[in-house]
Amino acid sequence: MRKFALAATLALSGALLLTACNKQEDASQGTEQVQKLTKPTDPNDSKAWNAYLGQIVSSNMQGMTAERPYPYLVPAGDDEDAQAKYDRQLQNVQDTVARGVLPGNMLVFAGPSSAKTADLVIAAFKDAKPGSFKDVIVLFIGDQADQERVTTALQPTGATVRFVAM
Repeated sequence: MRKFALAATLALSGALLLTACNKQEDASQGTEQVQKLTKPTDPNDSKAWNAYLGQIVSSNMQGMTAERPYPYLVPAGDDEDAQAKYDRQLQNVQDTVARGVLPGNMLVFAGPSSAKTADLVIAAFKDAKPGSFKDVIVLFIGDQADQERVTTALQPTGATVRFVAM
């Protein structure tokens, strides 16, 4: 059941991103005004977070040649359930890093807690081979205070690191 929830969250993120891409035509014709979403205040409102982060991702996809980005929404909270979700997310990202990612792809990391998100990225990439992420874009959406440590951790991988402050 929990794997289904994770898959559903990732699918929703992807759908939101694709929807945002399709709306670019409408916005350019001036037929529809797109309201910019603000950062959600409830760290447990995954629907609001997906919508907010989806809009950030869609405006930072330049240089990506893959069909869609791979978003990772790092859960908030310190209770047992949140920790279990965090551990599963970490294992998922570690598996992805171990397999490797083709050039032109984009990995996106974000969550209500920038520090937890940065910790996940650092832990997931600690065993990555040098140069193994050349021409892969890693977008970190978080606080300025965490930018440097994420960039430092990803530097040996050769990834193109992008940062967007929330």
